[in-house]
Amino acid sequence: MNTTGNMKTDSQVQHDVLAELKWEPSVDAAQIGVTVQDGIVTLGGTVSSYTQKWDAERVAQRVAGVRALAVDMDVKLPGSSKRIDTDIARSAGNALKWVNSLPKDAVAVMVEDGWITLSGEVDWQYQRESAAAVRGLLGVIGVSDLMSIKHKLPLEHVKTDIEASLKRRALAEIQGVKVAVKGGDVTLTGEVNTWSEREMVRQSAWGTAGVHTVTDLMTVVG
Repeated sequence: MNTTGNMKTDSQVQHDVLAELKWEPSVDAAQIGVTVQDGIVTLGGTVSSYTQKWDAERVAQRVAGVRALAVDMDVKLPGSSKRIDTDIARSAGNALKWVNSLPKDAVAVMVEDGWITLSGEVDWQYQRESAAAVRGLLGVIGVSDLMSIKHKLPLEHVKTDIEASLKRRALAEIQGVKVAVKGGDVTLTGEVNTWSEREMVRQSAWGTAGVHTVTDLMTVVG
């Protein structure tokens, strides 16, 4: 159990994650178990929709003291939510057509036993994230994102642009984050205090022109 300095103990982290899950209206906390060891949180149990699983992950990550997250939850759809793969694929295709940020026919959809796989090429990371709207469709138990970002010639100062973005976002801990750039590939290392800071760093990297992959090797120490 972690008891170093002012850092939370594992039992405190567990208590806070459980409380946050109960506070979140989109999650049925009674279906989810939480264990913590050395700040690493494991979510277990069975939930009734993929969106609940996704939301539970996001909820746990916003709790201070969570250093890493393991997800061992299963999605078991109630009878009324089960659909054949053909219907899910049709719904997913229609949903993607309504996403204005996506170029026409940029994303291909494959469905197997309720699990959606997205493939294709887009220009920006935010377009990949927009395609994730299919996770809320009836009958979906999981989504795999195999989409790639089209290779562009990176700007000459990609590293400088990312670091400037971090400074604009007032991340006082920027000194703890290292940015390495090779072509359009960015690798982030170092330490941040919270998951939200980590996400801000990732967003700054993805939002820079010329970036087509981001490898996140940062650790949360708060």
